[in-house]
Amino acid sequence: MTNNINIKEGLEVDSQSEDNRNNSLVIKNLKVSIDDKIILNDINLNIKKGEVHALMGPNGSGKSTLSCTLMGHPQYKVESGTAMFNGKDILQMPTNERACMGLFMGFQYPVSIPGVSMANFLRMAVNSINGKNNPEKKPMPIAKFHKLLKEKMAILKMDSSFTSRYLNDGFSGGEKKKAEILQMAMLEPHMAILDETDSGLDIDALRFVADGVNSLIGPNLGVLIITHYKRILNYIKPQFVHVLYKGRIVVSGGPELSQLLEDQGYEEIIKNNE
Repeated sequence: MTNNINIKEGLEVDSQSEDNRNNSLVIKNLKVSIDDKIILNDINLNIKKGEVHALMGPNGSGKSTLSCTLMGHPQYKVESGTAMFNGKDILQMPTNERACMGLFMGFQYPVSIPGVSMANFLRMAVNSINGKNNPEKKPMPIAKFHKLLKEKMAILKMDSSFTSRYLNDGFSGGEKKKAEILQMAMLEPHMAILDETDSGLDIDALRFVADGVNSLIGPNLGVLIITHYKRILNYIKPQFVHVLYKGRIVVSGGPELSQLLEDQGYEEIIKNNE
């Protein structure tokens, strides 16, 4: 296969320099279990700010386990390995501290919170992040917050009435994913993990979400897109594609790898690279 690389070899070349930079999420030799069963085994991945990576793989390969582990879900036990971000091992931090450092996760199945409006939820989240990073900083004034919210919604081409609704309550699948992208826009993270954001979306909702993500991509944001299918990668273009199989990254390459998966399927690619 052209442009086939071994991800561990790529990390070994400049591992010392990358570990000391504040522009990467560097995962090394990560092993994770759930209920004493190993799900991830020896995961190595380096995502720099400004880069878009796609992680693909069949059901049960461990994709969502990786995202949940990076955000600190208590169900997953880290057996060994590190995940360095801004020079710190985030695996030793509670979830809220990871978020305050600039790590964001878009969920496959966002939860509903009846009684809490989108606007109030977003203001609370923004003030929480700002307050954690600067304890002396006062909460953002309401007028300033609403001005910022209006600006972000204009960028995402969202209707202003959206934020008066209760968070995800009665939302369609597409609306829930739009709400996730709006949260991402307001929180301005440095590293975003999008766990099957394309799941359950029709073509119009998929394009909306993809356009929203593309409007936020820049030199200060790294993105990991976790997906089964190539279709979202037709709109959000990754520079790197990785295939996860039975808890291991078995092959990595450029964007052409996603097309190869589309043409040949996972079994053929995995067989040729085991």
